[in-house]
Amino acid sequence: MDGPVRPRLASLSDFRFGAVPTETIEDALLHLAQQNEQAVQEAAGRTGSFRETRIVEFVFLLSEQWCLEKSVSYQAVEILERFMVKQAENICRQATIQLRDKTEPQNWRALKEQLFNKFILRLMSCVQLASKLSFHYKIISNITVLNFLQALGYLHTKEELLESELDVLKSLNFQINLPTPLAYVEMLLEVLGYNGCLVPTTQLHATCLTLLDLVYLLREPIYESLLRASIENSTPSQLQGEKFVSVKEDFMLLAVGIIAASAFIQNHECWSQVVGHLQSITGITLESITAFSYAILTHSVGANTPGPQQPIPPHLAARALRAAAASNS
Repeated sequence: MDGPVRPRLASLSDFRFGAVPTETIEDALLHLAQQNEQAVQEAAGRTGSFRETRIVEFVFLLSEQWCLEKSVSYQAVEILERFMVKQAENICRQATIQLRDKTEPQNWRALKEQLFNKFILRLMSCVQLASKLSFHYKIISNITVLNFLQALGYLHTKEELLESELDVLKSLNFQINLPTPLAYVEMLLEVLGYNGCLVPTTQLHATCLTLLDLVYLLREPIYESLLRASIENSTPSQLQGEKFVSVKEDFMLLAVGIIAASAFIQNHECWSQVVGHLQSITGITLESITAFSYAILTHSVGANTPGPQQPIPPHLAARALRAAAASNS
């Protein structure tokens, strides 16, 4: 595969915590929390539908091939997810208008084929945009993208590539600097460092990156197990699954679960202290943090329940999981 000369990736040892004033960290954490609450409230329907495993794996492998930072991978997935959901909503909106006005409906098969035929092109545009948000000296050039597409059997012109990028930008109202779970993880690690966490944050950071990749790739089985645990039923109804979408979009909950699982892997004796800090920082209950870290560990490394002194309770009263449990009443 043709590609740019591989630059040196920033190593994990280059990552530094504790260099930002506490006031700045507090403001940034508050801003992330507000964004998260808004995302949770707005989550519905098709949200999350395009974080499918094969799509995520494709983006991850492509980013690795082109030596992009990890943040670019997550950003690209989130941009693509948001864009494709918009496209699906627009098609449904058009259909509703046509039914209401009794106009001649468009060919649904043609619309589906159009989305399908342009999907890889849209994906590449999302990766390009994400690379521009990260490090300008590592922007993926149009030539590199066109060569890659040609190798896959897709023939596009430079003009089509630029139009695709503009379509993504316009569809999202040029708001592509979307929050990612990695931003929440790194912000919480920063706070943990200031709070005297016994496990070095640089060690936690390295493990968090690996587990975050796994959660993206094992998204469905992990969240499915959380749903079944929250409603104490192995066969959730469609309504319960729909209500659980808000939990899937809770990046703060995901971040604390990732960090707690990483702490258990790094030093299980300090796990309780780390979870206690995470609870005090975010307000998420111990039960919820335990449940999520347990799901991550059992689906990734097959570990036993973290913290035998704090087993998962038979009924999860966690704030973030109540949304799904409520529909069981």
